[in-house]
Amino acid sequence: MSGRLVALARLLIVVLLAGGVAGCVTRDMNDLERYVAEVKSRKQGEIEPLPEIKQIETFAYKEDNRRNPFQPTEQERTEEQNLQQNGLAPDPNRRKEELEAYSLDSLRMVGTLKRDETTWALVRTKDKTIYRVKAGNYMGHNHGQITHIGENDIELTEIIPNGQGGYRERQASLALKE
Repeated sequence: MSGRLVALARLLIVVLLAGGVAGCVTRDMNDLERYVAEVKSRKQGEIEPLPEIKQIETFAYKEDNRRNPFQPTEQERTEEQNLQQNGLAPDPNRRKEELEAYSLDSLRMVGTLKRDETTWALVRTKDKTIYRVKAGNYMGHNHGQITHIGENDIELTEIIPNGQGGYRERQASLALKE
C-alpha cells in the first residue's frame, strides 16, 4: 500500500512541475517588441572625432665639429668614474637579515628596550611579527644599517644606486607608532 502512495506522490509532483513550467511559457512578446522598437528609435550618440595629429619637424644631425650627444664629455666621464670609485657599495657577501626582506614603509617601530648598555628597538612587520634590533643591524630593501636608536625613532643609513653605476648613502628613519 505504501508503495502506491509513493508512486502517486511522485506522479502528483511531476504533474504540478509540468503545469508550473507550462504556466511560465507565454507566446505574448508585445512588451519585448515594444522595448526593442523604443531603443531603436532613440537618437544615436555622437562620437567625437579623433584629435588632429601634429606633424613633428625632423632634424638631421650633422656633426660639423659638434660633440656626439650620445657620448659623455670628458668632464662627465671623470665625474662618473669618481662616483663609481668612491668605494661605497653594498657587501654582496654579507648574510641578509630577516628585516631586509621588508620595505621600510611596511615596518613599524613599536617600542624600545634597554638591557645592560644596549638599547634595542622593537619593530613589527605587516604580518604582526615583532623583531628586536640594535645599532648595526640591517633592515629594509636598500641595505639600511641602523646607526642610532632613540626613544622615538630608529635612524638608518641606506646604500642606494646613484643612477650612474655607483652608490650613494641616504639617511632614513623609522618613527615610533603609538
